[in-house]
Parts: sequence; structure tokens; C-alpha cells
Amino acid sequence: MNVHSVIIAPPTPPKIPPKKLAILNAALTVFSRDGFHGSPVPPIAKEAGVGVGTIYRYFADKESLVNEVFRMAKDGLRQALFTNLDFSQPAEALFNQFWQRLIAFARAEPEAFRFLEIQNHLPYLDNASKAVEREVLLPIMTAISQLQQDGTITTPMAAEPLIELVWGGVVGMFKYEEAGYFKLDPADLDAAKQLLWAGITVRS
Repeated sequence: MNVHSVIIAPPTPPKIPPKKLAILNAALTVFSRDGFHGSPVPPIAKEAGVGVGTIYRYFADKESLVNEVFRMAKDGLRQALFTNLDFSQPAEALFNQFWQRLIAFARAEPEAFRFLEIQNHLPYLDNASKAVEREVLLPIMTAISQLQQDGTITTPMAAEPLIELVWGGVVGMFKYEEAGYFKLDPADLDAAKQLLWAGITVRS
């Protein structure tokens, strides 16, 4: 397969002023816990250790704040998934790498992962956030399309729902772990990975 050579992480973004970064991190904490609609601005200010007025010096409204949080979280996911990822490696090795990176992101950045798993982002996403979403999905969709063309991925399912199947599987497992129903161990995660890979590459 020859999708790309190597995906390199995007350039380091401009340095964020410490107070603004504190607000973004606080908003991520509150949004990931209570959702966008359940999160008024005062609890975010309290979490950040600033006054409510300070938030409005950096952000016009709550929608502009949540969009910047979304882009920050998505960029973290993009870097976790794609930094130095060689798309030209064999398909199963690529899937294994992608799976391991997604699991590592969920473990290392639980608030960002929880925030991104929320399914009702769309109503408040602005054009810049939608563009970031497309940028993250594009290399994955391209790889899936080529793997379907060469017969490695045999399911006729379109790329978008196929991505959601894998993402949703990881989300579901981590939700149940967080709720205390079970503790995921490496064997569980490896079995889930193998089950998904077998499901999309099964030969009739």
C-alpha cells in the first residue's frame, strides 16, 4: 500500500499565554465532565482560578471557548495518531500501530478523550473546528479507501462508519472501565483489536 510516506506532526502552534492556557485546560476539564450545555462559564472560571470577566477577555462567548478547546483536543489526538506514522507499512501493522496510539491517547489524555467522545459537538462547531475534524479524518479515510480497493479490507462499509466502529469500540470499553464495571488489561485490548481487524478483513 502506498498512501503517504510518513505523516509528520503539524508545526508547533504559537505559544499560548499562561492564563489563556489555564482557561482552556479548565474548560476541557469542565466540558468533559458536564458537557457543553451543562457547563456555564462560572465553574470554568473557578476551575481556572480566574474571574468570569477574564474569560471574556480571551473569548467572545462560550461557543468560541468550546471551539478552541475542541481544536486543542483534536490537535492532540492528531499528533498522537500520526506523528512519524508510516502509512506505507503492511496493512495489519498499520492497524496495530493506529490502535496502540489510540489506546495510549485515551490513557494519557483521559479528559481530552472523554471530551472528544461526546457525540453532540456538531451543533456548536465553527468552520475552523470542522476543518480540523476533516484534516484528522482525511488520512484515515484515504488509507481505508485504498485498502478496500486492494482487497485488504473486505467490508463494503463506507470509511466514515468504519472509523466510527473502531472509535466507538474503544470509547465503549473505556466508558465501562471508567464506570467501574471492569478493568481493561492488555489482553482485553489486544483481543478487541484482533476481533475488529478480523471483522473488516474476513474472507468469504
